[in-house]
Amino acid sequence: MATEAQPPIAAQQPTDIVPDPTRTERAKAAFKEQRGHAGARTKEWLAVNDLDHADVIELAERRKQHRYDAQVAQRQRTVAEAHGRLARAKMQAEADGGVSAGNLSGLAGRVAAEEAKLAALQATPVLPATSREISAARTGKKATRAAIVAGGGLMSLPAMGAAVEQTAHGQPMLLAALGVAAGYGWYLVSRPFVAGQPVPAPNTQMPQLAAPINLTKTDTQPQPGVRAFDAPPPPALTVDELEQALRNIGEVKPNEQIQILAVPQRERDGSTTVVFDLPPRTTVAELKKKLPRLAGALGRDVSMVDIEKAGSEVRTSLWMTDRDPFEDTRPSPLLATPSQIDAWKDGVPVAWNKRGNTIRLAINNQSYVIAGMTRSGKGVGASNLIVGTGFDPRINLRIVAGKNNGEWDPHAKTGVAATYFKPNPARLLALLNALLADKDRREAALGELGKSKLVGPVIEQIGGIELLVIDELATYTRPGKPLRDEILEALIELSAVAAGAGILMVLITQYPEADVIPQALAMNCGARWAMRVENGQQSNAILGGGQASAGRDASKFDPPRPGFGWLVNPFAGVTDLARSFDLDEDERGEITGLLEKAAKIREGAGRLAGKWDDPIEKHLLNATGLSSSGGGPKKDGQPGRFVLRHTPEQTMQMDALRGCLIAMNDLGREMAQTDEMAELIGGGMDEERLGELLRAAGAGGTTKITVPHKAGRVNGYRRAPIADALAFLEGK
Repeated sequence: MATEAQPPIAAQQPTDIVPDPTRTERAKAAFKEQRGHAGARTKEWLAVNDLDHADVIELAERRKQHRYDAQVAQRQRTVAEAHGRLARAKMQAEADGGVSAGNLSGLAGRVAAEEAKLAALQATPVLPATSREISAARTGKKATRAAIVAGGGLMSLPAMGAAVEQTAHGQPMLLAALGVAAGYGWYLVSRPFVAGQPVPAPNTQMPQLAAPINLTKTDTQPQPGVRAFDAPPPPALTVDELEQALRNIGEVKPNEQIQILAVPQRERDGSTTVVFDLPPRTTVAELKKKLPRLAGALGRDVSMVDIEKAGSEVRTSLWMTDRDPFEDTRPSPLLATPSQIDAWKDGVPVAWNKRGNTIRLAINNQSYVIAGMTRSGKGVGASNLIVGTGFDPRINLRIVAGKNNGEWDPHAKTGVAATYFKPNPARLLALLNALLADKDRREAALGELGKSKLVGPVIEQIGGIELLVIDELATYTRPGKPLRDEILEALIELSAVAAGAGILMVLITQYPEADVIPQALAMNCGARWAMRVENGQQSNAILGGGQASAGRDASKFDPPRPGFGWLVNPFAGVTDLARSFDLDEDERGEITGLLEKAAKIREGAGRLAGKWDDPIEKHLLNATGLSSSGGGPKKDGQPGRFVLRHTPEQTMQMDALRGCLIAMNDLGREMAQTDEMAELIGGGMDEERLGELLRAAGAGGTTKITVPHKAGRVNGYRRAPIADALAFLEGK
């Protein structure tokens, strides 16, 4: 049987077999896959996904520290420039007298102000980065990397090192972005990509391909039910909660809604701010009247919620916090920057409001009432205002105490108070009459200057601003007090007609009643500060009729805090809660310390008590035969015989005489040579200048004296002529 022929072996192969890829084809496929990994890794790098939240926080805080260091360096340069200008001016004054003493004083004041600003800046800690700063750091990092990529095509390989980021993550990413495929750098960016996988630095040892190392972080993953450390805090207020609260108090009707313009944003301090438009039927002013009810609807105390108009009559800025903003005390800003101020234009820092902003009250066309029961803190509030005015040498302080203690003595002992005396109704009436007479003089001077009222540029031309401070007003104005009617009549007239002439008052009392502060007097005091009082009637006596029923009741503070009260601020056009800065004298001596610095400013301006031609004290001297300039002869608030006023030249002569007596005490002798006394006095004093001052003071010239370790008799001074000259100048 014949067998069938078999086909050739080749014919038995399948017809769809694909031949093996060539080496070139395999290389192209591998390179395509590598490009995909490199592109994905580059995309992640450009999105800054290789940096975790802690890295970005660290970056933000480094940038913040750098900005702070730059500010300190700039302030140091400013201080150095101010010192240079002062030194040049002194040299010019010594050379040709081309700079006046007033200009030198002004330059010295600017040096002190710049030094105070530098000290305040250096004392301010660099706070942790805020959420906005952290977000800006991340955005800036993205922009930097994008700029590197955009400019990379124009850079040569040697220049690349100057542009590459100085981080382990940045270097291999830049290699990929610029398309540099060489050696280990290409391996780093083209190896299989896992989202979130860190990129090692070029000096990292190459991993074995057979067992790749897993570098994915797992130790920062949040546990179930635990918020991650970098998650944003929950909002303090949602839009729904706000709208419901407004409906609950009847400000938004069922068929109305508010329009959110800036969504609630929680800050690091726990406060939240939201801007929205009310329905056109109502206004921000109407909502403010309901602030206590709105605070209750939001679950907050009224001190924790604030409303401001943000433009139109319906546009509202609502601020809210989780913590009582008045719970902790705050020091006066003057303690950090005790420099000259413009109380007329910029005001005096006295307190802070709900949002933590400093409140500055101007000494400008308004008189003040500060009232509250015992231990309410009215004295601290008043001290912030009065001590602050001491830093404006144009303000003439006239302080009338209501008690015989030493509360106001520092103002006299430092020479800041032009007039100061303790309870004396007859002298108060004489002072009021002196101010009324000076009002006429001031108005005539303003007329000559073509002004209808006092304005900033002419303050010094009419003699400064008169500020009368009466503490414990009830000591003089309660029924039955001596000269009560005459004093009240003069106070009412001053409050009504003298403000335009630059004569203002600060009235302080713990009895805010109509028979102590009549309506005719209170209505002319535009700035009022009501601290804790006994009842709503007393609160209305300070703030105005009907204020208690509108929610502004100083008898309902819970809890009461020293220096905390309702403040009518006519300069800002608001009535709001405020707490005075903490300023202590009895334990920390802060008031005396500040007044000593204020006295230096006044000395440079020639306005220390008794050192200038004071028309008010002249009137009091003529009327009573006694002077209360600077608190009287003993600076204790007890008027006495006329205190001599010395010229600047006489003051320098007296300083030289006192210095010589001290030098003789140090030497243990009754006589001394001029050169050895000058050396002990110091401060740049030399033998020639000291001799000139002693002769001008009336101590005569040198005589022959005997001193130890000197052969024979030498020229010098004996104690007696110097002591006699000093006694003569002091009026003894």
